[in-house]
Amino acid sequence: MPNIQTLVPALDKIVRICDYLDNHKGATFSQIFQDLNLPKSSTSTLLNALVMHGILRQDQNQYYLGLKLHEWGDKSLEQFDITKIAEPLMSKLRDQTNLTCHLGVLDGLYSVYIAKIENDQAIGIRTWIGKKLPLHSSGIGKALIAWLPDEKIDQLIPEDKLVKYTDTTITSKKQLKKELAKIRSQGWAYDNQEDVKGVHCIAAPIFNKNHEPIAAISISGVLFQLPVEKIEKYSELVRKACQQLTSKFQ
Repeated sequence: MPNIQTLVPALDKIVRICDYLDNHKGATFSQIFQDLNLPKSSTSTLLNALVMHGILRQDQNQYYLGLKLHEWGDKSLEQFDITKIAEPLMSKLRDQTNLTCHLGVLDGLYSVYIAKIENDQAIGIRTWIGKKLPLHSSGIGKALIAWLPDEKIDQLIPEDKLVKYTDTTITSKKQLKKELAKIRSQGWAYDNQEDVKGVHCIAAPIFNKNHEPIAAISISGVLFQLPVEKIEKYSELVRKACQQLTSKFQ
């Protein structure tokens, strides 16, 4: 890998160290700072921090790439591949419901859209690829976290009182966890105008081989596009599309 220099020198050093260890299958502290021509003291501090974060691992006097990179690599491949794989199913789902269809993933404390298939109705909803949504008030957000362990949910949503966006937003973590249990039981999530007034949404998760949610698909529209009497039928369509995608990651 070329020695790229950006405006963030510490990050440049991290990338060089990781690339070096990838090529050398492990190295000592002396080998790293000497071969890369890095300052001795700051390299020691950097290596210690990388080990603490799981980006590197240390075995006696040798440093190796850590399992965190392997985890990120798997997630990156899943998210890269999943957009291509999901789009035909999303298009089919859009055609079956005539609703806007989104693909979203967990990104820190939010869910984020990574793909979108528009419907052809005159009245649309304002969304875009890259849009971030709160986890507690969006269909995709709830679908992504419903199958996570309790301790992970508490990390993502540490506060007991949740931000209120509309009159129907869930505003307590206790209430949210009840809703997540319901989502796990039925296999899909419903956003009843909880994030944006007037917008309804049905979402379901896509799992990897470890039954961990890696993404979610949703259909969204205003009330006349997604009326109460169609929720049961449409939720089954979303769930089946996500099951088909899940089967590709088993």
